[in-house]
Amino acid sequence: MAFGFCIGVALLLSLWSRAETAGIPDGVLRMDCHDRYFMMAVDPSFTGDEPHFEAVGETGAYAITQQYAAQCGYSINVLPLPGHVELRASYFSCQTQNKDDEMFTFNFNLNVTQEGKEVTYPLNKTCFPSLPWSPREVTCETNYMEVSVRSEVTCPSGTKKDDWNSLKPAHRSTTSDWQVMFQTADEQLPPMNISDARKRGYVFLLTEGRLVFRAPYGQPESFSTELNGVPVEAVHATIFSRQSWIVLLVDLVAACSMDEGLYHESGYMMWETPEMLYPNLDGQQVNVGLKGEVVAQPVAEERGYIVGKQNNTIQICIPENAEGRYRKSAVDDDLYEFYVYHLYLEQILVDEDRVETRIRFLRTLATPLLPSPIFAENQTVLEENMFTVYLGDVPEDVQLAAVHLNGQEFTVPLNVSSFIITKVVHPNNTHGYKLKVPFEDPVVLQQLSKTAAVHYILNINYTLTVLPENDLYYRMESVVALVTGAPPQFDAVCTESGISFKLDHQPFDYLWEITIESDLLTSELADQHGYIMSNDSNSLLLEVPLFSHGYEYKNISLKGFFGTFEIIMRDLETSEVQGSTIKTCPFSTTELITCSTDGTMTVVADLALAIPNGGNPARTNLRDKYCGPKETDGSRALFSFSLNSCGSAVKLNSENVTYQNEIFYSKKFLKVVSDNAAERVTMQCTYPLSGLHRLFSVHRFESDAAGIGSLLHTTHPAAGLQSPTIQPTSALTTTLATTTLATTTLAATRQATASYKPAFHPPARYVKVTRFRYPTNARFRYLANAMSKGVRQPLQKKN
Repeated sequence: MAFGFCIGVALLLSLWSRAETAGIPDGVLRMDCHDRYFMMAVDPSFTGDEPHFEAVGETGAYAITQQYAAQCGYSINVLPLPGHVELRASYFSCQTQNKDDEMFTFNFNLNVTQEGKEVTYPLNKTCFPSLPWSPREVTCETNYMEVSVRSEVTCPSGTKKDDWNSLKPAHRSTTSDWQVMFQTADEQLPPMNISDARKRGYVFLLTEGRLVFRAPYGQPESFSTELNGVPVEAVHATIFSRQSWIVLLVDLVAACSMDEGLYHESGYMMWETPEMLYPNLDGQQVNVGLKGEVVAQPVAEERGYIVGKQNNTIQICIPENAEGRYRKSAVDDDLYEFYVYHLYLEQILVDEDRVETRIRFLRTLATPLLPSPIFAENQTVLEENMFTVYLGDVPEDVQLAAVHLNGQEFTVPLNVSSFIITKVVHPNNTHGYKLKVPFEDPVVLQQLSKTAAVHYILNINYTLTVLPENDLYYRMESVVALVTGAPPQFDAVCTESGISFKLDHQPFDYLWEITIESDLLTSELADQHGYIMSNDSNSLLLEVPLFSHGYEYKNISLKGFFGTFEIIMRDLETSEVQGSTIKTCPFSTTELITCSTDGTMTVVADLALAIPNGGNPARTNLRDKYCGPKETDGSRALFSFSLNSCGSAVKLNSENVTYQNEIFYSKKFLKVVSDNAAERVTMQCTYPLSGLHRLFSVHRFESDAAGIGSLLHTTHPAAGLQSPTIQPTSALTTTLATTTLATTTLAATRQATASYKPAFHPPARYVKVTRFRYPTNARFRYLANAMSKGVRQPLQKKN
């Protein structure tokens, strides 16, 4: 509708002062000047739950109650997000000092109760709007509507019939005072004077250059309707004054969208306002933003907003993560979140008379409760032997207060060192918690199974608290780590006297049996073979002296050799080999004899007393004069030969077979040196007959067990130490296997020891010699003599 009149009004303005906040701590109070209103925010931690504001003017201080606020242009909102009490005041609010509509001074009292006493803090602020006033401006606040028009405008370009009709009640009025007529959707109400309208809660204010009309929502003279499905509340007031035959008339209309917003599952908060609340013939401009700041539509769209029009309705879609929105967590059995948007929208319209109208909406929109899922991820790495569980997507206003691990409660921060909880912060305003608990921690449950596995179980109950309400939310998670019962592994170290093994006990050790070769390791076995063993609840210690049962020797030379000992792990139920611990160590010794399963005797002998003075160990030989040493030094010699070669003698009894040989000093060299040797060196290897595969000319020597070696130093006349006349033989020559040989050793410390190991079976034909009843002694001596000469003699049954 057209509006306009010619009138001038002056208001006395009081002096203004700078903002003062004496006595209020820093960070508690904030006061800002916006384009069309003043805003003051106070922290509730300072004001308490019920802060009281007073508007201070020339006539005194007025408590800003709910009714007074709506009538006088104040809006007080308790905002949990962002967590303050906010007071907004129109530049035309009742007690504001106005100078030429360009400088506005606000004076308030903040009344709070502190330590049981009421304390008053005077506050003031002066604002200078940077935006020029439009001819008509409408503000749709949360609790009132306000319209202001410029008091001097160009007369409308034309007069309409409705304008004349509206003059009839004013012309019939008999008073010259200002009066107001309200028009609802259906009728035009009788006029009333301004003083009566003010008693009904309306405000009419004449400033230096503007006429202001303000009405709380829900007045009897306002009306509600729907335009294109959008709820709208409007108030239509016409004020007039008749002086003689002249009528001054101003038409004031305020219409505001009451849409509460709608959340769309695509992640947008939608709000609508009808396009045709006010005349508009030349397009419109829309500026939109949050928290009292607006930007032009193109800028807003760059920030993710959607500004559109449908069915003559303007639709504003605010992205869920828009800058300036507030997010809050809430607990309602489960964890939820909601978003709050303090929308600030500005429409700029131009009517047919080129008169600009600015409409401003201040609305608080909130989404419904939306699920806020927190996820838990099992990041456990079995090789680390600990649980690693990550609790992620925890909102910034939710904190971890405690954890229950298998029913035991631990508050955060933790006061234990066996496991840790680390907070991980992410750039998207969420954070997480990483929990690490070792498998062996007493709080972890363990279940042993017969399938050689251990189940480690950790039941976690996270206690989370939502701030600042301290509402509790519980998140349960259960993680299980299946650790396959791998065979135990000993830690082994070399010592001067042998090899030392250590095994730290694990819960699933019972699934395995520990053997030396095929014999179960027990304290009795350790005593039998000379091992030193100790076993308690924590660990098993086993010290294996050199040359004891179970050693294997390799790379034997006069400088030393390597000794290898193996501990075997077998499945408890099947006795199958599942793993082993093998340790090889370098050793050195004066004398040594080994009897391998492939029929090789290796001897390191000390010949200091077995050769004449001035003799050279390199000039020694075995019974076969062509079998000399492989290596010698000043007093020792190394021999390595097949058992059934080099003139070895073979002896049989009911249980064993023994191969024997001797070391001689060459007779031809005795002429050069004096023959004063005092010892005779005899060496022999004894094998159990039950495990022996006897050598024939085309077969290999093979024994299930290594032989027992003996290296004997006996006193002997010097004349006996001379080279025999036995010639080399070939009938019993054995071809050495190309595979690694298993050996049995004996320290030549003038006493023999034995060792056993399962034989390696190469792909060769053999004949098993089984146990039998031997014939008469004469026949036995004949057989032994034949074997020593390599003669193949079948056994004849005696009649």
